[in-house]
Amino acid sequence: MSEHHDSAAPPAPLAKKPKDPLHGITLEAMVTELAHYFGWRELGEQIAIRCFQQDPSVASSLKFLRKTPWARAKVESLYLFMKREQARQR
Repeated sequence: MSEHHDSAAPPAPLAKKPKDPLHGITLEAMVTELAHYFGWRELGEQIAIRCFQQDPSVASSLKFLRKTPWARAKVESLYLFMKREQARQR
């Protein structure tokens, strides 16, 4: 007996994917919007990382966040919070 594998079927995880609220939003766009909304000083208080507190810039922040998953997760979380706040204010 030979095993039959149906290679035409899509992989299970791709079949039903929950909607990701961050889908299509770049890290650069998140950092830029957060800095504009909060200002660098407040952003550095919300997320206490040096790239937001000392000589902050989008470029330096991206360099750090791309290699630091825990910090990126904090940025994503604050970004979603900011979007909820903006929606409530409308």
